[in-house]
Amino acid sequence: MIKLLLKNFKDAAFSILPISAAVLLLCFVFLPGQIAVILATALPGIVLLIAGTAFFTLGSDMANMKIGEHIGSFLSSSKKTLLILVSFFVIGTAITIAEPDLSVLSALVTTVSPITLILSIAVGVGVFLAVAALRTLYGVSLAKLLLPLYAALFILMAFVPREYLPLSFDSGGVTTGPVTVPFILALGVGISRVRGGKSSAEDSFGFVSIASIGPIVAVALLGIFGHGSADATASASEELYVSVGAAFAAFGETALHNLKNVAVALSPVAAIFVVFQIFALKLKPLRVIGIFAGFLITYFGLVLFLTGAEGAFVPLGASLGHNIASSNAAFLIVPFGLLFGLLTVLSEPSIHVLIKEVESVSNGRITRKSVLMALALAVAFSVALAQVRVLTGIPILPILLIGYGVALLLSFFVNPIYTSIAFDSGGVASGPMTSAFILSFTLGSASALGSNVYTDAFGVVALVAMTPLITIQVLGLYSDRAELPARLRGMLVRARGRVLKPQPVFLNQTEVISLNWQLAFEGGGV
Repeated sequence: MIKLLLKNFKDAAFSILPISAAVLLLCFVFLPGQIAVILATALPGIVLLIAGTAFFTLGSDMANMKIGEHIGSFLSSSKKTLLILVSFFVIGTAITIAEPDLSVLSALVTTVSPITLILSIAVGVGVFLAVAALRTLYGVSLAKLLLPLYAALFILMAFVPREYLPLSFDSGGVTTGPVTVPFILALGVGISRVRGGKSSAEDSFGFVSIASIGPIVAVALLGIFGHGSADATASASEELYVSVGAAFAAFGETALHNLKNVAVALSPVAAIFVVFQIFALKLKPLRVIGIFAGFLITYFGLVLFLTGAEGAFVPLGASLGHNIASSNAAFLIVPFGLLFGLLTVLSEPSIHVLIKEVESVSNGRITRKSVLMALALAVAFSVALAQVRVLTGIPILPILLIGYGVALLLSFFVNPIYTSIAFDSGGVASGPMTSAFILSFTLGSASALGSNVYTDAFGVVALVAMTPLITIQVLGLYSDRAELPARLRGMLVRARGRVLKPQPVFLNQTEVISLNWQLAFEGGGV
């Protein structure tokens, strides 16, 4: 385990250091005269992020992934559909209520109470996670299910107040955070392995993508039914800490806050495991001890990571965005957004869980490197596009309509496993670093430009969650380019078969006699 932990530290350092170096360099340029405070803020944050990512990855492998696979396998082998649906609903609701990223989002909205928002989103996740389980049990194609779901979703958006649109789609991305993603991914692997079949690999994925629709629907309904105009304020200050002492004090307060929040976040997962262990799984004591050890490591890692992200990268992001946008070169927020998006992907802990699972389930056919590169390009483009929205005020709904339309169209031409991975990766890409640094950077730039912070700055998480749906499927088209002509021919043949169905031919007696004479010379007759 020590060797694995050291490897995780090395991988985490390679992931965190690039974005840290870029942020530090730009802070020195755009926040002059505050070098001591910048270093006192950034350096502890970088150390905490690296350590947190290393411990979180190790603990997730030992606990959340194992629990999810065991529970998914047990429920699937029970062959009791009602038990599976109820269990997935309860699990989805319970783990979402305590997702740390969701608490951050709920604090931004003032017209809906945090408990109302969190409970609504949690129930939405629970309902759609049950739908995802049903899809896997009955072998329904993900593409065929997502098309009507998103069609209904965008019809619903026509009735949602304008201010609630960004919040609705942002909630879908934020909900799938570091606590929920490993557990949901493992549930999918567990249930699909027991069901088996040639489509079991692609059926392992798709759970996150379907579950993330629930929060969008839930918040949209909140907007429709009497909650008035949404009002949100940025949680991050546009100013850095006033002194080095204030920076260290803020880290202490953030750590204490996260010690409590992460304990609350992981407790539903632990409780679910205990219930299943007592009544169903009955794993050997050594395995149970290993899983609880993994819980402790996960807890420790997540506290460190969130403390680093919130204590360092929230104030740095907000200050940097505000100062760049306030300068005579406000347009620089677009290329800097591109750079930050590219580097942020490397630092998201849940992404490393996803790409590892992808390589495992596909038996190495889909490599970690290729998925990571596709995700990096997607998030870079989406963050840059979010900065363009801040500068111009372009509404988000047309962008989402075009993006999801292209993604759904691609799903009919791509190997199903790429579609499943793509729609899962959208939720995974919008993790705590996106919520902490990218969102605070966008809020800072929007406030400096006098833009409508709520309608123009919010929505960046939604864009980050959308673009991977396209790039991962394009990766699939490129990887399977030799098979594409055959797949297109097959689709054309099936389409022609539906249009040109053979029709029965009715002949009268004279036509039958004539035809018999004609066929007599060929050795047949009617």
